[in-house]
Amino acid sequence: MASRYIQDGDNVDLSEERRKAKFCVDSLSELLHGVEHLKRRRAIAKFVEETPELHDVLPTTFMSREQKVENASRKMASRYIQDGDNVDLSEERRKAKFCVDSLSELLHGVEHLKRRRAIAKFVEETPELHDVLPTTFMSREQKVENASRKIIALLKHLPSLNISNFEDIFYYQSLVMHLDGHPLSLHSTNLRKLETTAIYDINNEQFIINSPTITSTKWWPGNLGKMSNYAIVVAQLYLNGECYGPHQFIVQLRDENTHIPLPGITVGDIGPKFGFNTNDNGFLRFNNVRIPRQQMLMGFSKQALFLAMACTIGIRYSCVRRQGEITPGSSEIKVIDYQTQQYRLFPQLARAYAYWFTGNYVRVLYAQVLDELKENKARINTIETFFFWMNKKKSKIPLVILPF
Repeated sequence: MASRYIQDGDNVDLSEERRKAKFCVDSLSELLHGVEHLKRRRAIAKFVEETPELHDVLPTTFMSREQKVENASRKMASRYIQDGDNVDLSEERRKAKFCVDSLSELLHGVEHLKRRRAIAKFVEETPELHDVLPTTFMSREQKVENASRKIIALLKHLPSLNISNFEDIFYYQSLVMHLDGHPLSLHSTNLRKLETTAIYDINNEQFIINSPTITSTKWWPGNLGKMSNYAIVVAQLYLNGECYGPHQFIVQLRDENTHIPLPGITVGDIGPKFGFNTNDNGFLRFNNVRIPRQQMLMGFSKQALFLAMACTIGIRYSCVRRQGEITPGSSEIKVIDYQTQQYRLFPQLARAYAYWFTGNYVRVLYAQVLDELKENKARINTIETFFFWMNKKKSKIPLVILPF
């Protein structure tokens, strides 16, 4: 069956494998992702493809570090060209042959952008939320004092913005505190040997977070030493004595009002570093810190997507890689034609589809349950009101068998 993904100049072996498909690739994509979602993605991809300014001048593999930085900066067109801006930078921004606002609206949505711009304008017009002088010229003590002052001002002005969405609140915080996309502390390296533990207490439906060894101390997370009140903590999950590997948990570190560490939390600054002293890097230890079960990040797992991506990479590579001769003197065969390779890859691909459709089915069931809850809540509220009204009239209420 014809595939829209087969184009002139493609790898011959890969195109051959694509032609073997006995199903419509577009129909499968629409089934997996939805028609509207695909339309939006394809519109974005088409826009990028047809806009030369958004392309690399040459493959980044062959660029020096300076060229990569310059290339990335060139592609980052801004909607703001203001008086007092660097002349050369403004000149480059004017060279954009597309509407930056239209691209932003296409990527993020009109309402989302309106909220973000309103937040940015508020921060810009509120002197309390600004640095007293560039942080480059501050001592470490001044930086900590400046950050503390802005945290107080940030909380003070939050009600004025009338925002409740977590993403908008974080955007507001990042503008003020210069978080640079690192809102929470995340463990990064050597996850396999992570020593922080999260033991599930079945009776109380809580996780008990502990740092059982010196080497289980969280070290170096940004914005942790003095600033963060919350962190996403990666810990080994234990259920009934069995370890289920690393999972993520939302843990409160400090009191929101006093900013004092909570019981069981040992947190502080790691001290001076060779570089990047503007960042508040810290250490963190836990001693029997209990958190509710709901604070485990498990509602939006994307295992099916990750597995599908891994399968795509493995299968594509196996289609273009040739190795070994089945018959002496014949050409080498594709790795994908080896049964042992198929045995390793195809079951994982099948699992990815199974996970995907199972996840979608569960989401549908969840939505149905929510709708039923709303309907039952309306019934209960109506009956409650009716009973109250009847009691006010001092009437005798007959026994009623409810249909739910």
